Amino acid sequence: MPFANFKVPAGTLTAEQKEQIITRTTDLYAEIFGDRARATTLVLVEEVADAGWGIGGGVLTLAKVGQVGQVAQN
Repeated sequence: MPFANFKVPAGTLTAEQKEQIITRTTDLYAEIFGDRARATTLVLVEEVADAGWGIGGGVLTLAKVGQVGQVAQN
């Protein structure tokens, strides 16, 4: 059974965006493994609470992620 697990900051995706992740991921697995995989593909979109994750030993918050996004856009 193909399985994909997406972890995203809580409150950052709409229901429609989550549905798009699920649909497109399922389509990708079906493209790779054949359409028979569609019925058994499991896609999990998990929302992680603010400050509930980190990278490089530092805790990430929405404020910090937002700052990184702003720097990348400049």
